[in-house]
Amino acid sequence: MAEPKVQGYIQSINTSFDNILKVTEDLSEKVIRWNPTEEEWSILQILSHLTEATPYWLTEVERVLEKPGSEWGRGLQHQERLEAVESPDQLNLDEVLANIKGLKEQVTERLSKVSDSQLTEENPHRNFAKFGNKPVSFIIEHFIDEHTVKHLGQIERNLSKLSGTTK
Repeated sequence: MAEPKVQGYIQSINTSFDNILKVTEDLSEKVIRWNPTEEEWSILQILSHLTEATPYWLTEVERVLEKPGSEWGRGLQHQERLEAVESPDQLNLDEVLANIKGLKEQVTERLSKVSDSQLTEENPHRNFAKFGNKPVSFIIEHFIDEHTVKHLGQIERNLSKLSGTTK
């Protein structure tokens, strides 16, 4: 079992994934693929983004722990990030939902290997000097935990914008 602080992160992240699944499981494919505007992602794109981003950030945590002092992060134009959302018509809904369910296991397995004492190890962001050196906890809190909550909110906002579309 993970140490107390890490266990809290695991529980929080997995609760967010449970909430995402609860909100999306009974939605029609039409609703999940619906874009509120051209500038916004569909729920399917949000889910696909999470299936790409979560493993990416878990790998970043593992990498900076293996190589203390190494740079972490990516920019908005990161190729894999863009590919996860650029062709929503080609995304298979069942596969994306299965991948979301699998993220809980990944989060639990991979973060359980992190000790509470490792959370304070600091590393520089590769793109933004303004971040300075940040502890591993910052990566987990902001780029996995808060990121997942933010996208749950985005899914809920998409649903609130539906008009005349049956869930």
